[in-house]
Amino acid sequence: MKIALTGVTGNMGKQALNECLKIPDTEYKLLVLKSDKRVKSIRRKHKKDLNRIEFVYGSIADANVCQKLVEDVSYVVNMAAVIPPHSDRNPQSAIDCNEKGTGCLVTAIENANPQPKLVHISTMALYGDRNEKHLWGRVGDPLLISPFDIYSLTKMRGEHRVLESEIKNKAVIRQTAMLHDNMLSDNMSDGLMFHTCFNSPLEWSTAEDSGLLIANILRFDMQQDLGNKFWGKVFNLGGGLYNCVTGYDILNDGFEIIGGSVQNFFEPRFNATRNFHGLWFYDSGELNELFRYQRQSTADFWKKFKQTHGILKAGRAVPKRWIKRFAIMRLFKSPNSAVYWYKHNDEAKLSAYFGGKDKYEKLGCKWDNFALLKFKNGTNGEVDYEALRNPENAVLPEIGYDPKQTVTLDTLKRIAELHGGKLLSESGEICDRLEWENSDGEKFSWRGTTVLAGHWLNPCYKNYCWDFDRLAKKDKIYADVWYDSHAKDEDNFYYYDDKFNAKYSKIK
Repeated sequence: MKIALTGVTGNMGKQALNECLKIPDTEYKLLVLKSDKRVKSIRRKHKKDLNRIEFVYGSIADANVCQKLVEDVSYVVNMAAVIPPHSDRNPQSAIDCNEKGTGCLVTAIENANPQPKLVHISTMALYGDRNEKHLWGRVGDPLLISPFDIYSLTKMRGEHRVLESEIKNKAVIRQTAMLHDNMLSDNMSDGLMFHTCFNSPLEWSTAEDSGLLIANILRFDMQQDLGNKFWGKVFNLGGGLYNCVTGYDILNDGFEIIGGSVQNFFEPRFNATRNFHGLWFYDSGELNELFRYQRQSTADFWKKFKQTHGILKAGRAVPKRWIKRFAIMRLFKSPNSAVYWYKHNDEAKLSAYFGGKDKYEKLGCKWDNFALLKFKNGTNGEVDYEALRNPENAVLPEIGYDPKQTVTLDTLKRIAELHGGKLLSESGEICDRLEWENSDGEKFSWRGTTVLAGHWLNPCYKNYCWDFDRLAKKDKIYADVWYDSHAKDEDNFYYYDDKFNAKYSKIK
């Protein structure tokens, strides 16, 4: 059995390769860049298995390379992605990999005879920003890409290409926030961690568990075709209830290693108050019931992290004010940090991430009046944090249907109406391409299954812009989530110019 893997030099990909090589009687074609120095470590680590590995060199955005990759394979697992902060620094690389590259790979599979099965790794970032009003979500929730998040935008377009493809056996898995060995280096080289809202819900999974999932999908399907239990569906990859925390929690767990806390090293004005991406998965258990991959908790991860990064404990001897000044505040020079936006009067970013310059200024330096869910303080007063973390108490967004019930054309009609649009087709199967009209009167032809997965045509699918302030005024599905963190009188149109500079204008 031959299997093609992309993204094997990434955090998830490395672990997936480790686990996949444990499957007997399998061979692998790995898509890698010749310039990627991490390929050497793969050769060293898997020296004994090199006879089972073929390296295919080139870009996923090269049609010829993709054609070579999928020849004579039974499965393709696409884990390739350009993620933040790299996508923020080089938006074109995200477009090439996440969007165009996925398209090239899909086309190659469509043209293959016989077609391999495709497992496509997407991202929970598609759901956009969440807060205490809708902490929980599931497949089918609206995909409200956060303004200026080029990673999420390109991943959404890539996922859409997969769902609309002619591939017979395909599955999409939306990967949640991932804990991995490079957490420290990735977050201390850029201002990216300042995008994490302190009250954002984040469900974590470790790279090891995510890698095990990939291997188990292949292993179980080889043993007995999974059929429509898996193929043709979209899943959320989460770590389970014990891995549902907030942005504050995960930062605090990391700082505890050096004897500190978020409040020792951060101030409220350091981090965004909205426009992040994260949620707790109401349907997290569905994938685990099939493949039993959830093993590690955030506590397990940090315990292991302490053991493998013992030198960090030396930080306990360093005065906390020094760590704050020389480790955290040095990142204010990064164009990806909130303080940088304020100092350079970047009104577009301040509007997107805070609601405006005036709201940013009100945050200040003190924690006394900053509401933290961790300490049972919500935006409207005291909350029961543990009750919020119980999925039995989940307040789910309005999406027009119950994913656990039978879906009909009437269901799709209801979804379209809530979006302010119409289902124009009067007959057809749910998996067929049906005719639709959105709230702008624009007609489009998409599969019913694509719409059920949360996709709905808006300007994000064609341009690098975010128009949700306007759309939410006539789209009830968007409005139910968008107005959790945006005022109804906001009228901003966010966009990138042709040089990928963040811009915004008022809607006329």
